[in-house]
Amino acid sequence: MDLRLKGKVAMVAASSKGLGYGIAQALAQEGASLSIGSRNEKNIEATADKLRNETGVPVLATVLDSSNPESILQWTAVTLKEFGGVDKLVVNAGGPPAGKFEDFSDEDWQAAFELNLFSAVRMIRAAIPSMRERGGGSILTVTSMSVKEPIDVLILSNVMRSGVTSLVKSLATQLAPDNIRLNNLMPGRINTDRIRSLDGLNSEKQGVSVAQIQAASQAQIPLGRYGTIEEFGRCGAFLLSDAASYITGSSIAVDGGVLKTVW
Repeated sequence: MDLRLKGKVAMVAASSKGLGYGIAQALAQEGASLSIGSRNEKNIEATADKLRNETGVPVLATVLDSSNPESILQWTAVTLKEFGGVDKLVVNAGGPPAGKFEDFSDEDWQAAFELNLFSAVRMIRAAIPSMRERGGGSILTVTSMSVKEPIDVLILSNVMRSGVTSLVKSLATQLAPDNIRLNNLMPGRINTDRIRSLDGLNSEKQGVSVAQIQAASQAQIPLGRYGTIEEFGRCGAFLLSDAASYITGSSIAVDGGVLKTVW
């Protein structure tokens, strides 16, 4: 299948590693030009070099703090200057801390809002003028399967990522006349640093080995294993592409079948 991504310009946030990298890699393999951003300059430059060497596509690397509005505007500005416009946007950010409701202060809630919800508002708002000028585009948010089934120790993430999901559904209707599509990817247990960190926390909490925690988690997944960032990235690239031109306002789980809800 030709995803018709060659020559398209894609902005991918939080893409030095993990889920964002998986999507960036898949887009590059399909010939898209990339503007990637992450907080750590050394890491994002190394990722850009790797993608250039592997795929030969143009890759612009920018230091990006998704919780900072000026950083988002700067990332958008350098992308427009370098490539002349943007066709695809991946809204992504690291997750807030794990914990119970009473563990968090007002400052913690505000930080989670800035990082996970307001960053989505700001990135989308910055990108849509260029998409309108180019006759359309597509936007993909990365949230979590917790928007369908809240995860007990991830209350900050549960709340903020649910807000992002509602934002996507609302904007899919509002921006459809501009030929701008929005969809949401909900990762389950994909083998990333964050999942490994959460497994480590659960290991300490329960007094068992990480291997035991992982085995118990995988036993709950119908496919019997954690997903890979490559599998996640290919799904993201498809939804961003013209091959998915009649899909908008949808939330797609990439979870190995673990979600039991039918809606």
